[in-house]
Amino acid sequence: MLHKEVNVKYLWIQFEDVLAPALGLTVKERAVYSYLLRHSLVVGNARVRFAVTAMARTLSVSPMAARDAVRRLDDLGALRVVERSKTGHVADMRRPEKIRAVRPGKKRASNFAEAGDPAADTLEATDFWKSWALRKAIHARERGICFYCLRRTLSNVRCLDHVVPRVRSGRNSYRNLVSCCLGCNSRKGDRPARDFLRTLYRQGRLTPTELTARLRALKDLAAGKLRPSLASV
Repeated sequence: MLHKEVNVKYLWIQFEDVLAPALGLTVKERAVYSYLLRHSLVVGNARVRFAVTAMARTLSVSPMAARDAVRRLDDLGALRVVERSKTGHVADMRRPEKIRAVRPGKKRASNFAEAGDPAADTLEATDFWKSWALRKAIHARERGICFYCLRRTLSNVRCLDHVVPRVRSGRNSYRNLVSCCLGCNSRKGDRPARDFLRTLYRQGRLTPTELTARLRALKDLAAGKLRPSLASV
């Protein structure tokens, strides 16, 4: 139980007006967070137990989409999954003001769009697939290194990959696009990026240290910490 009474009206305003825009949540991610919020903080509980399939059925989305949304919300720090099992998940929900990305008074070191910051707002709204110059900005961010296997990649054999595939509602945001080699792009396909990185590790293409760093980079990417430069666009 929470130690103090929750102001539900304030909580919902923070979610709709601050949290969702700041994190760049998709429609499905908003629906999942809203569902979990109603069954946790709104009724006075910080922790919620839920079954992904039941939640997906209620929200009229696929179990895979619901599972992907929970993973990304975890990566963004909107919640913390403390238990995963076939019988259900357990997650600790965080109030919007407790999430690092939207705490008032924080500098943009966290790299999230702040309310009233035109440059950050523009970055969050930019479709980085739209033009060659914007795609080049993503390649420049990775400095010629494949995001997945960490091998140096020549310009004629590199491409952009959607971390969350388009078929799973992945966006053309800088938070969801990475520069990678053609081989990784082909082998990854529609698999979750975490699973693909672990496959590279099992194949000996990543060391344990590199795998840990890549998994951290995935979280940083989703959290908006890996920002491309728009100076030359």
